[in-house]
Amino acid sequence: MTGSVEQGTSQTHGNTHILHFLVRLPRSMEAVWPAFVTPEGLAAWLTPADVLEHRLGGAVSLRGVGSGQVTAWDVDRVAEYTFEDGGRLRFHLERDGDAGCALRFTREFRGDGESEATWRTRFERLVESAG
Repeated sequence: MTGSVEQGTSQTHGNTHILHFLVRLPRSMEAVWPAFVTPEGLAAWLTPADVLEHRLGGAVSLRGVGSGQVTAWDVDRVAEYTFEDGGRLRFHLERDGDAGCALRFTREFRGDGESEATWRTRFERLVESAG
C-alpha cells in the first residue's frame, strides 16, 4: 500500500474557514500516531511543538499555529488541539486495510493565511515520512 492525499475540501462560515483532508498512510494507526502527538513527530512534517501535554485539557503550543489546550484525546485514534484564537486542529485515525490507516483531518481557523495547497504539501511530507 502506498500513501495518498485525497482532494481537500474547504468551507467558509462568516470569518471561519474549515479545511478537511483524507490522507491514506501505509502504516498502522499505532505507528503513525506519534506524528500527531509528539514534538518530534509534529516537527517532522508540520511544526515544532514547544508544549504538548498528552491528556485531555493539557496545554499545547505549536509554533506558527498557536497556544491552547487538548480538547479531544483517544490514544491511537483522536487528538484535537483548540487554540486561544478559536482555531482547531483535529487528527482522527481509522484502520484502512490490513496494514494501513486513514487520517481524517480538520483545520478550523479565522481570517486568511492558510490554504489547501499549504496543507497538501505538509501531508505529502507526512506520507513520505510514513512510507
